[in-house]
Amino acid sequence: MITQQLKEQTLALAGVFQAAELVHQAATTGQWSGYAAEQSIQSLFVLNPETVEDVYAGEYGVNMGLKALRSALGGEQQSGQILAYAIELLQLEKKYRADRNIRQQIGEALTDISQLGNDNSENTELMDMQATALGELYQKTISTLSTRIMVNGKPRHLQNERTLSWIRTLLFAGLRSARLWVQLGGSRFDLMFGRKKVIDASTKILG
Repeated sequence: MITQQLKEQTLALAGVFQAAELVHQAATTGQWSGYAAEQSIQSLFVLNPETVEDVYAGEYGVNMGLKALRSALGGEQQSGQILAYAIELLQLEKKYRADRNIRQQIGEALTDISQLGNDNSENTELMDMQATALGELYQKTISTLSTRIMVNGKPRHLQNERTLSWIRTLLFAGLRSARLWVQLGGSRFDLMFGRKKVIDASTKILG
């Protein structure tokens, strides 16, 4: 059994690692897991959740993130870049937390972006519309902070506007999860000295 607090912290941290994994996919292959990306983008619009599970539409919404977290914290070599992105997102969260004006600007904009599209919009079309708007919002706000995330990948993907919008959107989602993790009591100490506990928790959640 794991405590409710540890479970919630692990789910939020999985949200960070899921975003990191998706950014890596997009930057290196030009493609990304549609279901996981949809859950990550939708987490941005859940502003007043009753539970952590509500943020990700259930535990399965961060299934990829739980696996990525376990691999990265377990020291698997192929997860090195994903771990680096996750750590950078947690560092970025500190700067974001300290800037009240940016937080307020983002909060107001997210409500408008969540209402984009209509009943006739195809899901892929809607996701792209939201990603475009979120990517622009990321550039106007998060990209102005002193801490910035440098994404490594293939130039042809990093020069593709749709891919870039999605990368910025996924970083946005990772930042949202990083903020949630800190709000739930997560700290750098937990990553430095509590890795086994988090790995074990992710394994139990995955079943």
